[in-house]
Amino acid sequence: MVSETHLQIPFSSKRISSVVPGKDRGENEIHQLRNMDLAMKLHYIKGVYFFDSHAVQGVSVKDLKDAMFPLLDLYVTAAGRIRRSSETGRPMIKCNDAGVRILEAHCDKTMDEWVAELNKGGANNCFRDDGFCYSHVLGPDLGFSPLVFFQFTWFKCGGLAVGLSWAHILGDPLSTHMFINTWSRIMAGYMPPHPTDHVSKSQSPELPNPMVFKKPFSTKEIDKPVGDHWLLSTTNNLKMETHSFQLTAKNLDRLMSSIGGGNQTSKITSFDVLSSVIWKSLSRIREGLGYSPKMVATICHNGNKNNNTHEMEKEMPNNGMVIGTVEAANLLTSIAEADVLELATLISENRVDENDRIEGMIGREDGNGDYVVYGANLTFVNLEGANIYDLEVKGKRPFFANYSIDGVGDEGVVLVLPGPKYGKEEGSYGRTVTVVLPEDEVSHLRNEMRRDWGIEEVDN
Repeated sequence: MVSETHLQIPFSSKRISSVVPGKDRGENEIHQLRNMDLAMKLHYIKGVYFFDSHAVQGVSVKDLKDAMFPLLDLYVTAAGRIRRSSETGRPMIKCNDAGVRILEAHCDKTMDEWVAELNKGGANNCFRDDGFCYSHVLGPDLGFSPLVFFQFTWFKCGGLAVGLSWAHILGDPLSTHMFINTWSRIMAGYMPPHPTDHVSKSQSPELPNPMVFKKPFSTKEIDKPVGDHWLLSTTNNLKMETHSFQLTAKNLDRLMSSIGGGNQTSKITSFDVLSSVIWKSLSRIREGLGYSPKMVATICHNGNKNNNTHEMEKEMPNNGMVIGTVEAANLLTSIAEADVLELATLISENRVDENDRIEGMIGREDGNGDYVVYGANLTFVNLEGANIYDLEVKGKRPFFANYSIDGVGDEGVVLVLPGPKYGKEEGSYGRTVTVVLPEDEVSHLRNEMRRDWGIEEVDN
């Protein structure tokens, strides 16, 4: 469900335009979507980057747009449109150079004024994606729906918010940030190599292996078909809200030490610990609200995907994250009462990967079913390795960046991302934890994180 803006951003003007690839590829190239792509068709990735006025001084909209022409020459699927096979109805991308949409907006407030407005309610959640990323879904006219939207919001003080809304069917969050990072590198005068081109009108989607088919726990099929309007909110039972927590490096070190420390935690990552803390806290909250939390969580991680920028830029966007599940049914206590280290070890060592199962399930229907991955169970997404602060405009990096996901099922999603840098010392980067949860759970979680874990929300 698309989260609603709590405060209406006072835009003085808006303007929508399009950018197409610099080179005409014609109308005949087809990109066949993989089964994993189609599993994600109801999900959308949103990224937002905030630059202060000094960082973008002298930068024009023309500068921002000019780099997109060669960018779309490299990433042709992002400029395409969805079509369906005349024989099977299976969706595919026609690489017809239709382009991406650009929204240029101007805000009547300075960044400081906007932060003060948000903080009146004590939220300290200053830079959400609400309003700074164009909320789009594919359909109901699929053939005319852009797969990518950029939004450039200029503040009265001269600061800039760069928002990206990306249809997950194109690729996972790692592909999303690689796409926008490549745009910034082109703007700086660097032309990356052409990614390995998987576009081919003769390519056929892979067939599922009947021997590996077993219904995945991580993915839920929707009973009511969405047709050509790829929107999940009509099937959600709860109103969802997005909120972010920020941990400094000191916050993170203290939390890691508090769960055991020493050699015990040598194999436990900060993602494992943060996921465990939130899983435990939400289980306690949900028990208090009168329903039993699920004993299964979904874990999305990089797998063998390379985080090296030079290697990733050689790849076309793809849904290459590994999706698995962790079952806590064998715990001696409930999740709400479990030891955090025990849960973290479970996440680290007992994850069952389910990509083959997902591929098999979707292949059986030739990609015509409708599915939810994020929020089918409480879902944790490991984006610690995503270099979201590598985005540069005229050599300057954002002072804050964040990602979230739209089209999330009722169980919710938790994204663990790199945080902004606090202080000048080496290794002072913390984490940003962004949650999309049922609205009535967010305030409870904020209280739990502050009271029980000492995680104070930090003003940006």
